[in-house]
Amino acid sequence: MRAVAYSIRSFEKEPLAKANHKKHDITLISNPIGLETVEYAAGKEAVIISADDHVSEAVMIRLADLGVRFITIRSKNADNIDHVTASKLNIKIAVVTIPAGAPVTGPEFVLHQYEIAASTVRNLDSWQESRNITDITENISMSNNSIIPAKTGNQ
Repeated sequence: MRAVAYSIRSFEKEPLAKANHKKHDITLISNPIGLETVEYAAGKEAVIISADDHVSEAVMIRLADLGVRFITIRSKNADNIDHVTASKLNIKIAVVTIPAGAPVTGPEFVLHQYEIAASTVRNLDSWQESRNITDITENISMSNNSIIPAKTGNQ
């Protein structure tokens, strides 16, 4: 699968490369996703974003125009994505499935980055292999914005 990862920080590069095992063609950029940078998604099927990225309606529409069908977020929370527009445009969204409580330093932090990377790549794998992945846009209660993480076929 061809993907672009936005807002990549230096400590995320190695874990993502190792988790990917050269299966997917992932372009890594440090810029956040936005109207100025959405063009990096041209020719890609998926975008990988961080919790700090904001995917507005305008960005979502442009992603769809560019052919993007999937968004995976390197977070358990996807409040920064316009889910209504994603649903209308049939763009699937997945979050990472990792334990809560992100460590900020030390060996636990490094392990946490590898867990995030592995879960991100599993989402790409699932989409590429056409497994039945739960689209969290279908699991949002508009009254309380509760979100259910994506599930892959092997969970």
